[in-house]
Amino acid sequence: MNVLIVHAHPDPNSLTASLKDVAVSALRDQGHEVVVSDLYAMEWQAAAGFTDFDGITGPDFMHASGEAYRSGRLSPDVRAEQRKVLDADLVVLHFPLWWFTVPAILKGWIDRVFTYDFAYGAGTPRYGAGPFAGRRALVATTVGGRAGHYTARGVNGPLDDLLFPLHHGVLHFTGFDVLPPFAEHSAVHLDERRYAGIVERYRRRLATVFSDAPIPYRPESGGDYTGLTHPDGSELVPGRELPGTTGFALHVEGRDPRRD
Repeated sequence: MNVLIVHAHPDPNSLTASLKDVAVSALRDQGHEVVVSDLYAMEWQAAAGFTDFDGITGPDFMHASGEAYRSGRLSPDVRAEQRKVLDADLVVLHFPLWWFTVPAILKGWIDRVFTYDFAYGAGTPRYGAGPFAGRRALVATTVGGRAGHYTARGVNGPLDDLLFPLHHGVLHFTGFDVLPPFAEHSAVHLDERRYAGIVERYRRRLATVFSDAPIPYRPESGGDYTGLTHPDGSELVPGRELPGTTGFALHVEGRDPRRD
């Protein structure tokens, strides 16, 4: 299998960088081909702009990106990353959780690479049936706070909710089968014993990355939603959720609202 790792951390000696190296080694040991996009080492430009489109400026930014993609006029760095995505059976996003989201450089990779007509578009299936259907995606993140801070009753809120915009709004939207994340909490200060445990857990997780069940997000075209032609848009049909389910959990099949 072909794996693309998109790595976003400025410190090559960080835990995030170390775990990226663990992933490369473990996946290659399994016989997979691994390509790494180290965004800081590449000096990746984070800000999306018309400069990516070789003079195409309209009719608006979104459609200009699509025209540049269709006509082969996207900037070379964006085209190269798009080729990596298309070649990948698995995309791993490696990053530290900064201010409850991805680092700006990784958001910029998504903004620039997932252009109109490449990752989404008018009439293009979405939410489980997008252009990247058949590929898998894994978020591997390090978190400074304790695990208890990231539960339903924790002060920071559930980690699943913080990752929902990335998991559901970017990856599931464009068709990926999104795997449950690999997340390590209290990642600021580690001793050798705890670090060894993290490495072992990550290696075990990567050993099953192509057989693990993805998060069971509801496909938009699976009958659970009213459909885009409905006056109120594509909404979850009442009664499809477990009693008491609210919020992001509505969009996960059979999600137990009593989860921590």
